[in-house]
This record gives sequence, C-alpha cells and structure tokens, in this order.
Amino acid sequence: MATTTKKKPAKASSKEQTELQLNDLIQNEISRLSELQSIDTKTLRDFAQFVIDNHKKKSKPPAKVKPLTLTQIKQAAYQHFGVSTTAELKKSGFFQMATDGMGKLDLTKKEGWEQLYRKFIGVLPGEDSETGYGCINGINIFKYDLPWRIFGLDPKTAQVEAIKSAYRNLSKIYHPDNQETGDAKVFHRLTVFYNSLTESF
Repeated sequence: MATTTKKKPAKASSKEQTELQLNDLIQNEISRLSELQSIDTKTLRDFAQFVIDNHKKKSKPPAKVKPLTLTQIKQAAYQHFGVSTTAELKKSGFFQMATDGMGKLDLTKKEGWEQLYRKFIGVLPGEDSETGYGCINGINIFKYDLPWRIFGLDPKTAQVEAIKSAYRNLSKIYHPDNQETGDAKVFHRLTVFYNSLTESF
C-alpha cells in the first residue's frame, strides 16, 4: 500500500500577501485611481499597504511600563540622601529636614517609599501620562509637586505672564464657581502651585 504524503500549502508570495490584505473596496479604488490619474497600480498598492501597516502599528496598545521594585526605589532614595541603609536614612539630618512637613512617612510599606520618590526623585514609571481625577498634563496633582509641568511651562523660559495665563486657563475649568467642571480641591492645589511659582518673581 503506497503512502501518500500531504503537500504543505505553498507560501504566498509577498505580492499575494499584499493583495490578500487589500480588500475589494481598496482594490477597486486603486483601479479607478490608476485609470483616472495614470498611476501604476503597483505604486498605489504599495502605498495602500504602507498606510495599512502604519495604522496597525499605531493601533497596537502601548507596551506596559514595568514598575520599579521596592529595592530600586530604596536605592534611588539612598542615593538622593547620600546614605546606604534605611537606618542611616532615618538618622540623616538632611532627610529629617527635607521631609519635615510631609506628615508621617511609613517606610515599612512600599507606598511610603513611593511617596518619598515622588517628592524628591522624580516621576515613577507609568505615572507620567496618567488620566482621571486630579490629572493635568499627564500628572496627578495630588501625588506630585510639579507645577511647571502641570501648567505646561518651561521653567527656563517662562515669565510671570505665562504663569498667570496658564493659571487663568486652568482656573476657568476648575474654579468652584464653574458648575460643570469646578472642583474646590483641584482649584486649591493649583492655587498653591501658582503661588509657589510666582513667589520667585
């Protein structure tokens, strides 16, 4: 009894793959434009494929940002305050002065270390394009003291008029008198930021 071997289907050529991805509507439009404008159909197919591929790339969800581990956050804090351990950090006069007024920092939990990181080191990975309540220009105003970024200004070039203008624009949205979007808590925080920026002028 002769055994028959199944043939693997032939792999489609790049031209065939392109034509498979271009639906009838696009194919018809390519034919129409080719005749109307005297353009080579291959050029139009290539362009259509480029647009489709580019759209697919853009529509992919953004890669998840890997959060920092507790060890990484601690190391960043140690480096900032010039210490090597948590015990040294707690004894540091620089640390005590810097955190005075921050309330009780619970350094037995990751949240306490994250609070320290946000205040003195920078924006945690994944928190630089946040949305939702209290988020302006990608930053949560209740987590971060970054008035320049929240007001969308460059600290090196912005003058007092630009600060006032940015504050006025945000005030129109968040002032408690605005019945649709007003928010006393957000407005108060923005006012604190505004005062901190204009004090230096």
